[in-house]
Amino acid sequence: MKKSHAVTILGRELSVRSSAPEERVKAVETLVNGKLHEIGSALVSGDAQLVLTLALLNTTEELLELRSQREQDAVVDNRIHTMLSRLEAL
Repeated sequence: MKKSHAVTILGRELSVRSSAPEERVKAVETLVNGKLHEIGSALVSGDAQLVLTLALLNTTEELLELRSQREQDAVVDNRIHTMLSRLEAL
């Protein structure tokens, strides 16, 4: 069941709906604000749209890397299971 949660991003309070527990929503809020602060402090310009765009690009890159790693792990996992099956058949 989804609940409303109040989060503050870039000083703006937002209401979001999520089925995640409150602690998880707060962890996401903290991560987002940390990433935005990290990128914003590295830029000469304080353009919020640029900061958000760069944060989205960085986050997407991390997501794609994690997906790729998960796929590689699945391949290795399958190979291990195949080897174990072969060993058990001996």
